[in-house]
Amino acid sequence: MRTIGLIGGMSWESTAHYYAVINRETARLRGGLHSAPLLVHSVDFAPIEQLQREGNWEKAGEILADIAVSLEAQGAGIIGLATNTMHIVAPAITAQLTVPFVHIADPTADALLADGYDTVGLLGTRFTMEMPFYRERLEARGLTVLTPDVDRTNLNGIIYEELCLGIVREESRTLYVNAIDRLAHRGAQAVILGCTEIDMLIDDSNSPLPVFDTTDLHAKALVAAALA
Repeated sequence: MRTIGLIGGMSWESTAHYYAVINRETARLRGGLHSAPLLVHSVDFAPIEQLQREGNWEKAGEILADIAVSLEAQGAGIIGLATNTMHIVAPAITAQLTVPFVHIADPTADALLADGYDTVGLLGTRFTMEMPFYRERLEARGLTVLTPDVDRTNLNGIIYEELCLGIVREESRTLYVNAIDRLAHRGAQAVILGCTEIDMLIDDSNSPLPVFDTTDLHAKALVAAALA
């Protein structure tokens, strides 16, 4: 099994989930006491979030690309970026690597298509919902992608002001459930949790639509790639 290099910390709450899923999936597939050979570079999220607000994606891409190169130099044979939003800079990262980079949208599209869905709702930060980098990658696979037409500011605020800080509020869960319900009424057959923290609020037990959790799907895809 190749060593997985994980760029995390955005936020550390979701990176902790990645660590657990990667190791559980490795144990499930390999059995016994096996766990994943894993290098984690957990960044300080505050400077990255500042660059997001400034729209300075070039600088953010340089920082994350340097980290990816460092992980490869340390022996990582597979690289993953444990955040949906920062896949905006995935091209800057992959341009510097000689080892595979597993894009978070790809296993998500694979799972949706395997289950027969073609019209999906996408929840995430305002960058993920409003910028084309994520939607277009899904659309290239033949999916129709719907994003919320109201409450984007509130949905985004819940991620940064609550979930990234480990705060889970029932009022916020209700707002997300209502947003999913509206997507269903517009024709969505399933919903993508397109931020790695949303699974702290939403799962199949409370969602009006089938849930596709990018954190879980991406972590398992990294294990599959490392074992391939």
